[in-house]
Amino acid sequence: MAQHITSSGFSALAQVEAYWEALRGARLMPNRAEIDPRGIEGALEYSFIVERIAPGIARLRIAGSHLNDLMGMEVRGMPLTSFITAGSRRQVSDTLEEVFETPATCTLHLMSEANASQSTLEARMLLMPLKSDLGDVSRILGVLVSQGDIGRSPRRFDVTRCQLRPILAGTSSVFQAPVTPSKPIAPPKPATTATPLAAGFAEPKVPFKASTPRREAPYLRLVKNDD
Repeated sequence: MAQHITSSGFSALAQVEAYWEALRGARLMPNRAEIDPRGIEGALEYSFIVERIAPGIARLRIAGSHLNDLMGMEVRGMPLTSFITAGSRRQVSDTLEEVFETPATCTLHLMSEANASQSTLEARMLLMPLKSDLGDVSRILGVLVSQGDIGRSPRRFDVTRCQLRPILAGTSSVFQAPVTPSKPIAPPKPATTATPLAAGFAEPKVPFKASTPRREAPYLRLVKNDD
């Protein structure tokens, strides 16, 4: 998948995703404080960080120069949906909630239609959740890359495809770990009657048995005394 992204001209997405995966390790996601611009130096102009300010609304805190070029202005402080057409904004808002709440990563395939002063512009956006300093999931590390001549700005995009991938701790967000089938439970063994143990050092009681059977012993015994 990473090779396909690289060969199709969206290598910045693969670079930032690999950096995010390396930071998170076996966790669900890394912390916002761990993000070092030097780790994604080759993709900084396409990268951004947004903060969740309300359900379905995320505001740009940091944005690369490519995002400014698409809008023709400084985009910091603007909602992320500013890059999206009105018809697709509800879908993007729902996707943001999925990324924050599931949590999940998401790749959006975008398209800006051509008109008299603009050519068709294809783009992709990658969204990956981050934990804030308080421990809540309220930040997203993202990448937005477009291919083609931007032309007259601003450029806004329709969503043509959405790939949402839930995150599992200890596994890559791209490939989920297979489910291990549970072992069958063995039927319980029949209960056996155990011989009760004697208390303390006492030995078990042995039933009394006469040396001579009762039926063979005489009822009376004659004792002779010649004195």
